[in-house]
Amino acid sequence: MADGNRRSPAAAVFDALGSDYEKAFAASGAHRASLAWLLERLPPGSRVLDVGSGTGRPTAATLTAAGHRVLGVDVSPVMVEIASRQVPEAEFRCGDIRGLPLEDGSLDAVCVYFALLQMSRAEQADLVRRLALVLRPGGLFALATVPLDVEGFDGVFMGQGVRVTSFAAQAVTALVREAGLTVLSEESVLFTPAHPDATPEPQLFLHGRREGGEAAPAG
Repeated sequence: MADGNRRSPAAAVFDALGSDYEKAFAASGAHRASLAWLLERLPPGSRVLDVGSGTGRPTAATLTAAGHRVLGVDVSPVMVEIASRQVPEAEFRCGDIRGLPLEDGSLDAVCVYFALLQMSRAEQADLVRRLALVLRPGGLFALATVPLDVEGFDGVFMGQGVRVTSFAAQAVTALVREAGLTVLSEESVLFTPAHPDATPEPQLFLHGRREGGEAAPAG
């Protein structure tokens, strides 16, 4: 979370992108398919956490339209303002998910679409373990990331400088399983955001379920 008047690097990037981010990724069929996967399996009126909720579309908008209760969390105040305006049926909070109090076993689903990439590998692993615990037994987990074996890579994303850390696809799957989740499906795609400064990027969409019991301890 940003300290005082200092914004986190992720907040600065997504404050600058604003609604351009939504436009760039609007054509993602894999994202829509992931949401359809959730909608087919969620009980009516489910409680869903959307980590890195962005502009609220498509994730929060799709889930609330189906009658689910959504809490979106994002580090970017610009994104939270846009999301609150576009999807008033959902609740949005500006903050770092790593510092947000969450009750174990309290959620029916957690969505984490491209929200891990500006965290360290240890932070990503710790967060996935924590998010696994907030799911009720049988709760669903949807994650999307760019599956590259990179750590602290300085690059450019839609004209913004970013420092990216990620895992290769097999390591992402292992991370989710080590958190105590059963991996139910995976889809790998190549997607080019609709932005003049964007380049094609590999994407991994993964779905899992908490079967019960405790997630693996950190260590």
